[in-house]
Amino acid sequence: MPDNPPAPAPARPGRFAGPLQRLLFGGVYGTVLASVLAAALGHDGGAQDPGYDAVWVLLAAVASAAAHGYAHAIVHQTADSARVMAATVRSVLTEWPLVAAVLPTVALLLGAYAGWWDEDTAIDVALTLNTVALFGWGLWASRVAGRGWAASCRAGGVDVLLGLCIVGANVLSK
Repeated sequence: MPDNPPAPAPARPGRFAGPLQRLLFGGVYGTVLASVLAAALGHDGGAQDPGYDAVWVLLAAVASAAAHGYAHAIVHQTADSARVMAATVRSVLTEWPLVAAVLPTVALLLGAYAGWWDEDTAIDVALTLNTVALFGWGLWASRVAGRGWAASCRAGGVDVLLGLCIVGANVLSK
């Protein structure tokens, strides 16, 4: 019976694996959050206020990031309260990609507030931009995972479906 060569040792995650995963997760999560919030704007029949809407999109992202970071900290809490507090703050701060992902939508709404375009245009552009960004996030995540270009494009396409569902819901709700 021939000797089987030993199985190769599993590759250890790289030094930046954790931060990269947080970046990718936060990017997708924040982009979907920004799209959903943007799609919900302007459906109350009242006067448009893109400045107010931009602030609320940003606050919702900060609240979501804080809640997500806090939930991670609670799961990993220790008996030492000083360590729990430091770990909680650190965990919340690592959620910055989620907040960063909503900034293009916030910027478009602030442009509408400045009078460069109307809020409906800002929302339409934000939804389009976010859908394209979702493709990029899916492609990037898949490539980081070691998949080929075809599989990565399919993953990006699945992420685009999230964006298209939001756009479709926005169209149907108007």
